[in-house]
Amino acid sequence: MVPVLLKDISPCKQLQPYVRKYQVFRFLFGKEITPPAKFHSPRPEHCITFYTRDTQKFSYLNSTEIYAYPQCVINGIYTVPVYRYGGNDFLAIKVVLQPSTLYNLIKGSVDQLTNRFINAEEVWGSEVRSLCDSLAELDELAEMIKLIEVFLQRQFKKLDVYPHPIDKVAEYILDTKNDASIEWLANQSCLSIRQFIRKFEERVGISAKKFERVIRFDKAYRLKNNRPKYDWLFVAMECNYHDYQHMAKEFREFTNLTPPSLYQLEEKSPERSFGLSYIS
Repeated sequence: MVPVLLKDISPCKQLQPYVRKYQVFRFLFGKEITPPAKFHSPRPEHCITFYTRDTQKFSYLNSTEIYAYPQCVINGIYTVPVYRYGGNDFLAIKVVLQPSTLYNLIKGSVDQLTNRFINAEEVWGSEVRSLCDSLAELDELAEMIKLIEVFLQRQFKKLDVYPHPIDKVAEYILDTKNDASIEWLANQSCLSIRQFIRKFEERVGISAKKFERVIRFDKAYRLKNNRPKYDWLFVAMECNYHDYQHMAKEFREFTNLTPPSLYQLEEKSPERSFGLSYIS
């Protein structure tokens, strides 16, 4: 497998109702090098991530404790940043889920997973452990994705999935440039406002308004990474902030950093060591 890779891969047709995309991160550093840490900012996604080479570690902001991830983790939405420390031989395959998928997989409220993860073995036991062992023996990415897709299709076939209007609303918020009111979203879901708020947090993990805010923050962060020459005021306007100060307030809430400080920190991330930037 190539030593450096940042890539998005679309899921097969059968999995598209459950999976938005796969993200592949591959970095191979020399043994004499200590790989830089990655400041991982909040993102509007639930995901399942397979770490198939060196152990991945992490720490919470303002904490000196460093923890190791298991080989496969299931993440809820993060509204706080974490530092992630990859090994010299680092390969992660992240399965980015549709907003409602995690709720169906764990068969219950996902708010318990907000800003947290669980070891996938707690859900799938030896079945996922065997998959991780098989992935570690492979070198071809296409073969890895094929194994993961076979595993996922097997899990989804076991589910009794009953579509809920909230699921379509969550996808609408994620995919559409929109600042809809709670009243309008509840109306589209054929729910009272109180029912809508409760059901959305149960199935997505955070409130609809906070979900919109994380999406907007993430869009601004990635737009600047993609277009470094854009000034911050243009980024703020393009991402529907009232002004720069409004955007800066959101950045500080989600990362404890100003927009320029976050951008400077991003320039020190592992992918920048290879002249790359992950922006999708």
